[in-house]
Amino acid sequence: MMKTFMERLKVSVKWFLPFYLFTFLPLLSCSDDSSEEANEFDNWVEQNDAVISQWASSSSYQKFKSYTKDVNAAGKTSDYIYVQVIESGTGTESPLFSDTIRVAYRLRYIPTKSYPEGYLVGETYTGEFSWNTISISDLSLDYSLIDGFDTALMNMHIGDRWIVNIPYTLAYGNPSVRTDILSGSNLVYDLALVDFWHPGETRPAFKSRQK
Repeated sequence: MMKTFMERLKVSVKWFLPFYLFTFLPLLSCSDDSSEEANEFDNWVEQNDAVISQWASSSSYQKFKSYTKDVNAAGKTSDYIYVQVIESGTGTESPLFSDTIRVAYRLRYIPTKSYPEGYLVGETYTGEFSWNTISISDLSLDYSLIDGFDTALMNMHIGDRWIVNIPYTLAYGNPSVRTDILSGSNLVYDLALVDFWHPGETRPAFKSRQK
């Protein structure tokens, strides 16, 4: 009788072990992946602080002090935005704080393991950037935009396209003033200035320019 029971147990293990491995191990793996993705945002403020230091020490970036900071003071690394110029336009003037700007952008967090280009927060267009197909947004510079974004635009010319790295102190802060932005998040904009105009002026509906 004991022999028969053991033989049955072996048969059960033989048949059910592969079923268990096939059915449940992928679930365990998915759970591990989700946990790993969540963990990469642990110590988020510290991660973003470290990135600000990297931006400040790199010769790859142009830096611009926030327009809200004292230009005569030395300032901290977090008082600056850090810019890479992707494309230079032909414009010769820059927007003023009272102006309306027409921009195209893609906004991300800093890169992480699961998001090597940075988690996508928002965008005005999809697909690859092209002046011929981009969608845009018209914004007033003096209407509650973040300091780092304003600082970039007030140094840009029409036709410029920049990668703008903004410390969280010049963005939505820590804690964040927006519920949809993680506290202590640096922001990375792929930003193109399409047009701008002064108070009292208007522009027709946007049409992508042909290059």
